[in-house]
Parts: sequence; structure tokens; C-alpha cells
Amino acid sequence: MRKINVEVITKTVKELCMEANYYCNEDIRDALIKSKKTEESPIGSSILDQIIQNADIASRKKMPICQDTGMAIIFLTIGQEIYFEGGLLEEAVQEGVRQGYDEGFLRKSIVRDPFDRVNTGDNTPAIIHYDIVKGDKLIVEVAPKGFGSENMSRIHMLKPSDGIEGAKEAIISTVDLAGGNACPPMVIGVGIGGSFEKAAFLSKKALLRDVGEHSTIPYVKALEIELLESINRLGIGPQGLGGRTTALGIHIEVFPTHIAGLPVAVNIGCHVTRHAKRTI
Repeated sequence: MRKINVEVITKTVKELCMEANYYCNEDIRDALIKSKKTEESPIGSSILDQIIQNADIASRKKMPICQDTGMAIIFLTIGQEIYFEGGLLEEAVQEGVRQGYDEGFLRKSIVRDPFDRVNTGDNTPAIIHYDIVKGDKLIVEVAPKGFGSENMSRIHMLKPSDGIEGAKEAIISTVDLAGGNACPPMVIGVGIGGSFEKAAFLSKKALLRDVGEHSTIPYVKALEIELLESINRLGIGPQGLGGRTTALGIHIEVFPTHIAGLPVAVNIGCHVTRHAKRTI
């Protein structure tokens, strides 16, 4: 049994909150540069150039890439041979978010109740997902999620008879409806199968995959390629001002489902789709 003091978790989460908000992931930056070379719209090309410059300035000056530093979404992959000591894991993670958003001068955007709208003042509580696996390693991934893109996400409870064509229509229509509101070019996470909440979780987790990394399932990979081409023909373009670069990538995760269901969740990420990961 491997012991990990929860103080390590707090420190790690704090650092990852700042890292995810300051630095554009290399896969995203590479995709933006590649898209700029193929973007036919002069305005679209100019916007992509500005997005890249903005990311470079944020990295150099250690300041947020975007003013919306998001709701902190935490993914913990926990080896079952780990024993946590020194306090509660949940509290350690929340304290890490609290410290990260305070020390990193990141905007606090969380309200304590959906209706009274009083700000908690420290960007907690974060949303935490736990996955227990074999081994003694802990993987911590922080994915701050801004709500310009989150608000444009959708879940569709389709009938099995709608089939793959129905799923395609649901995904494309969601992106089309999002338009420029999601700060394109987007990264699109899709969860298909499971139940209402499982599909939504899969779509959020799909955003953690590097842009350009396709599913290992052949038909899903083919679907990702086809949908990306279709979405980039919508003409929404960078920041919704027209062009061929509406999305940088689309990632699909699938899961077994009920004989009577075909849930399709679409979680849209903006042009930075932030996430930072560390293994302990």
C-alpha cells in the first residue's frame, strides 16, 4: 500500500489550476497554426493569428488566456493501492482550487446557489470525477471550463431507430446552433451511449484527448473525421465571423446502452479547451 499525504494533492491541484489557465496546450497551439495555413477567409486568418498571439502573451506573462477562468473540473484516476493520509481527499482538492484561483489571480466565477447568485469568492466548489483503477499511481487532471462554450452544449435522448444518421444530425445541429457563442474554433466532445448522465460525462472527458488523437475504434474514428469535415463546411469560422475553421477537432467516446435508448451528448470546448495533467 502506497501512502500519499493529501497536502501533495492540494499543492498539485493549485499548480494545475494556474498552469491550465496560463498555458495553451501544444496540441491546441499546433492545430491553430495548422488551421491558419489553410484558412481561406482573411478575417478568419487574422483572428487565428490574434488567438495565437494571445496565447503566447499569456504564457510569457503568466496571465490567464481568457478572462473566464472557468469552473474547475477535476478528474482523479486513483490506483486502488493508494492510501490517502492527513485529511480528506475531497477537501484537499477543493483547497487546491481555492489556493490556485487566489494565488494565480484567476477570476472567481462560482455562485453558491443557481438562483440567489451569491459568489462563493474562491471558485469552489469544483466538480470532481473519480475513477478507481489498479496500481499505485494517481493522475490528477484539471480542466477549467468556461461557460460561453458550456452553455452551448446539449444532450439528445434519441431513439435507437434514429441510428448513426440521427446522431450525426444531433451533433452538427448543436454546433450550428452554438455559432460564434462558443468562441470558435471549437473542440467538440461527444458521448454516445450509457444513460443521460453517462453520455454527458463521456462528452466532457472526450475534451481531454489531444486534438488529432482519434478513437481506436475504426467506425468511431471514421465518424470523427467525417463530422469534422461537415462541421468545417458550416462556415461559422473563427469567432463566428466566417471561414472554414469552425472546429479544430471532434472526439467521440462510446459506451454500452439500454435497448430502448441512444443518448448523444455534445460538450463544446472553446478555442483553448484548457486542461493540465500530472501523475503522482
